[in-house]
Amino acid sequence: MLSPKKVKHRKVFKGRSKGMAYRGSSISFGDYAIKATCCGFMTAQQIEAARITINRTMKRGGRVWIRVFPDKPLTKKPAETRMGKGKGSPESWVAVVKPGMILYEIAGVTEELAVKALNLAGNKLPFSTKVVTKRNTL
Repeated sequence: MLSPKKVKHRKVFKGRSKGMAYRGSSISFGDYAIKATCCGFMTAQQIEAARITINRTMKRGGRVWIRVFPDKPLTKKPAETRMGKGKGSPESWVAVVKPGMILYEIAGVTEELAVKALNLAGNKLPFSTKVVTKRNTL
């Protein structure tokens, strides 16, 4: 799973997701991409599951770029624990996703195969997505 080697703070605030993504909202490397249409957290397991789906659908034919990285720790308190006594310990790593953010990019395959692979990968994610192309960002 993806996780950072080193972080400045072990525990961070949850924060708010509002507004559109300005950075990372255009296709930079590939010809086809999957774009988030709403906000949410994307865990390291979901990033890996979508990547595996894309590679298996393309039969390892093209090139894939992952444009998100889980750099935010999520904490969780143990089950059946009373309130108080501080914040829980870090449990998993997530990437903060805003609407308009490019998640994965693909190059080197046909359009129908790329659309099929990206749609299947979008089904693995906890928010709605759409497939965009370099020539017309839908």
